[in-house]
Amino acid sequence: MDLALQLLFTGIGIGAVYALVALGFVLIFRATNVVNFAQGEFSMVAAYLMVVAIEAGLPYWAAFIVALLGMALLGVIFNLGVYYPLRHRTYLPVIIATIGASILLANSVLAIYGPQPQVLEGWFETPGIQVGPVYLDSQYLLIIGVTICLVIFNFWFFEKTLLGKKLQATSQDKEMASLLGISVSTMIMITFIYSAVLGGLAGILVAPVLFVSIQMGSTIALKAFAATIIGGFGDVAGAIIGGLALGVIETFGAAYISVPYKDGFAFLVLVAFLIFRPQGIFGERVAEKA
Repeated sequence: MDLALQLLFTGIGIGAVYALVALGFVLIFRATNVVNFAQGEFSMVAAYLMVVAIEAGLPYWAAFIVALLGMALLGVIFNLGVYYPLRHRTYLPVIIATIGASILLANSVLAIYGPQPQVLEGWFETPGIQVGPVYLDSQYLLIIGVTICLVIFNFWFFEKTLLGKKLQATSQDKEMASLLGISVSTMIMITFIYSAVLGGLAGILVAPVLFVSIQMGSTIALKAFAATIIGGFGDVAGAIIGGLALGVIETFGAAYISVPYKDGFAFLVLVAFLIFRPQGIFGERVAEKA
């Protein structure tokens, strides 16, 4: 029982990272109807920006702000350079462009910084606290706390603010939103910026747990993409629940079944959902008449 509680805590911490990246997938998909396969690379780039800023002598909090500002700028560049020129094309060219951008980002970091993994220190000097039989790692506590705060913020922002309602209107019907006087291009730009910052935040949070490496982005992105499908593609709540569920499943699978196959458990669950419930947990079946 003690081990199960420990694994549950660790799984929720890892799953929270997947949830943040999955949320970025969902926001971009709802705004543009396109899957951004470079979302995971946003996490990797942000982690490297943190490392570079700290090596330049900035304090941790200043490096954090610089990294997030850098991700906001990357969101702008990504929107203008990858999505905007192809916005009137079908979804396939845009998806291919995001894959190409993902490869470009990974190889650019590799060329600039080299293949050697880097270590990023955590926020807290205290490694964690012991609560009964469960050891609560401080970095996992931070990840879970930030995720909870962002879930609350997203609900407030999209349901209670005018800008959030404009973003929702744009995601539901771009043509109608434009007729109502909403600047669709501006809303999509904001979505890309927010998505890049979310992905970057996830990378910064998980970097002290993992090594900062070129491969970290693709690994996180694959799990987050699986989480969006399991939760119901395009559903914000589904992205959060799917991410947390995958984190818990792979943690328990590694502990009780096999560590080398840890990454495979998430995709076994994904295959099961694609077979038995392809619309995901919160998705709905859509019927079309020929």
